[in-house]
Amino acid sequence: MLWIKAFHILAMTSWMAGIFYLPRIFVHYVEGREAGEDVARLEIMAGKLYGFMSLMAVFTLGLGAWLWLGYGFSGGWLHAKLLLVVLLIGYHYWCKVYLNKLRKGILDRSGRYFRLFNELPLIIFIPILIMVVVKPF
Repeated sequence: MLWIKAFHILAMTSWMAGIFYLPRIFVHYVEGREAGEDVARLEIMAGKLYGFMSLMAVFTLGLGAWLWLGYGFSGGWLHAKLLLVVLLIGYHYWCKVYLNKLRKGILDRSGRYFRLFNELPLIIFIPILIMVVVKPF
């Protein structure tokens, strides 16, 4: 099970890297477009990054389910973690909505908005980390 846990952590780290970086691409896209710059490459980058982070999300969730089957489903901390993971999945799909708008050229939020949007996954991730490491309940 330790190998599964190691690969779960690796996949989760890769997923989170994508979740933290994609909104930064949105910031650069919006601000670059406002400045009249060519932002076509950012659209390509965003699409490829979303594909990668989606694959890593599938691996994370699949390996997490495997761990659940191996270790069992006990402790309030795990229930809280899973609720937070559901929120993270929701954020992931919210990014997809913005990616689709970006592809259509109708990404209409400001760079400041996307800078704040970029903070949401951290607000979700910190309590997940605390649940896993500290297991407060």
